[in-house]
Amino acid sequence: MYIVTGGAGFIGSNIVWALEQRGYSKIVVVDRMRDGQKWKNIAKRELYDVVHPDDLPEFMEDNKTNIEAIFHMGAISSTTETDVDKIMDNNFRLSMDLWKWSIAHHVRYIYASSAATYGGGENGFVDNASIDALAPLTPLNPYGWSKQLFDRCVARSLANNEPHPPQWAGLKFFNVYGPNEYHKGSMQSVVSHVFPVATKGETAKLFQSHHPDYEDGGQLRDFVSVDDCVDVMMWLLDNPGVSGLFNCGTGLARPFKDLAAAVYTALGQEPKIEYVPTPEHLRGKYQYYTQADMTKLRAAGYDRPFMSLEEGVRRYVQDFLFTDDPYR
Repeated sequence: MYIVTGGAGFIGSNIVWALEQRGYSKIVVVDRMRDGQKWKNIAKRELYDVVHPDDLPEFMEDNKTNIEAIFHMGAISSTTETDVDKIMDNNFRLSMDLWKWSIAHHVRYIYASSAATYGGGENGFVDNASIDALAPLTPLNPYGWSKQLFDRCVARSLANNEPHPPQWAGLKFFNVYGPNEYHKGSMQSVVSHVFPVATKGETAKLFQSHHPDYEDGGQLRDFVSVDDCVDVMMWLLDNPGVSGLFNCGTGLARPFKDLAAAVYTALGQEPKIEYVPTPEHLRGKYQYYTQADMTKLRAAGYDRPFMSLEEGVRRYVQDFLFTDDPYR
């Protein structure tokens, strides 16, 4: 049995798809469906069960001898969420509870960290999991801090030679885009925001730069396809001897204007982009550059190529967004 928390969400539902592709029959989604469209992310899947997070402890206790691995993707992922108590309950406390449960029951544990833990990038983007390396990182928002806090707790536990799951892996996801992100509203990728504008032949709007070292649209991010992220996790599943905290990006930063242009190109159009001022409340927390250092994951044995920005966007647009059914 494979448990995917946040399994109806963006990355989680793509993990569920990948597990189904492998022929696994006991896949359990843990999520809050609420009254939105998130259920469509898993509507095509063959699932063993769908469990509300409040019922997860009882479910796990009832199935403790059958669980092979936990993919913990469930979180408050909005970088603009201000209810820190809510973030702590969902992002930190649940992560700790599942860590302890995985230790007690010898279950493999793969969880979502975030590139948001690096803050403004003043200390670089190297996925060193030691206490001393994690301590200087200063996330810019409560979401990033909650992920950083859990990473630090894991580091301290390992440094103290305390028990740990038989396999554990934290993934610092960079800027992920791809199918099944549609329920995320304003937190969807730029690809998803630009697409409806481009299909109408209209002009996409990107933020101006308010930094002298970056031109408008030249702000840099490590954009990574969700397909590549899922491939990394399936590789971890196939390599139970690999544990650690790893970056999950492409290792190559690209400008936002290139990302937007790739959407137009995928539709066979010339790019149309204008630049608008970044809202005042975001300017002090805005990252101008992120780029994953992928040395550690490569050294662990992951040798598959990551999709180029143009290829990843092309597949997303042509295989999903520009179809009658955009869901995986």
